[in-house]
Amino acid sequence: MTNRRILGAALVAGVAFAVPAGAQAQGNLTVYCSVQEEWCRPMMAAFERATGIRVAMTRKSSGETMTQIRAEASNPRGDVWWGGTGDPHMQAAQENLTVEYRSPRLAELHPWATRQAEQAQFRTVGIYAGALGYSYNTRELERRRIAAPTCWADLARPEFRGEVQVADPNTSGTAYTMLATLVQVMGEEPAFTYLRALHRNVNQYTRSGAAPARAAATGETLVGITFLHDAVTQKLAGAPVNIVAPCEGTGYEIGSMSIIRGARNMENARRFYDWALSPEAQAIAGTANTFQLPSNRASPIPPQAPRFEDVRLIDYDFARWGSSEERTRLLARWEREVRAGAR
Repeated sequence: MTNRRILGAALVAGVAFAVPAGAQAQGNLTVYCSVQEEWCRPMMAAFERATGIRVAMTRKSSGETMTQIRAEASNPRGDVWWGGTGDPHMQAAQENLTVEYRSPRLAELHPWATRQAEQAQFRTVGIYAGALGYSYNTRELERRRIAAPTCWADLARPEFRGEVQVADPNTSGTAYTMLATLVQVMGEEPAFTYLRALHRNVNQYTRSGAAPARAAATGETLVGITFLHDAVTQKLAGAPVNIVAPCEGTGYEIGSMSIIRGARNMENARRFYDWALSPEAQAIAGTANTFQLPSNRASPIPPQAPRFEDVRLIDYDFARWGSSEERTRLLARWEREVRAGAR
């Protein structure tokens, strides 16, 4: 088995990497990663090469990681939570599950990233950003002679019955961002009326937020609701998809990073935190074919990355919709009125 395959197998299993040849062992670190594994893997490998610190990595969605950190609060097993939408990171900060850390690199970051840190009392920080939207399979759309959707409202049309895929907001930060976005775009009551109509058209609520983009790319579903950068990844791989930033306006994520309260490897956690905010570390995203906007102003922006200036963005209220009270209330209402509804 090649070294690359051994490394990949270790990551999938969530076990520690071997210390690179020539590097002096500098201790251990456990990272919970909430971006796609294709990005998690090279990030952890690069940190190991740079520091000699042995990394154990587990990849789960944002909602699943939040649940795990809460369950482990009395006996924390993780040190750093890296990636995933900012709302659950904000909730973790409010629930005192993460600790304050003011990296010396804060001055290098875009205002949206430092604002995230300030709102969380420096218990989390923005590491990337990306707008929400959807993609549709152009071949399937043409075959079925359906007019191309351009707005959120279009996805509730009868011709999209059973043709839309989106993640479950209980497990996916992407889907929770959609839920909170629609409430802010439409108002809460109209948003839930829309979500109940959309529910009739949803063929599957996935665990992963990026999965619907892959399903739309392969024709498994006609429409996949995701962050735009997830759809870009599929389009650049040759998939027959068009990417839509909805006409009514849309929200966005600030992917975040937090140090878990009670981390057993606190010094190494801070070292990873500082390293992950560096331009060098953030440049790894482009090599992993992920196209978010990086938070360090000196980080290179992949030319394929969807730019905020090209999207009608709402003024997403991260402090409110990332609060424990609002997230819990909104998710409970979605479960009761949408997920449990008839199709």
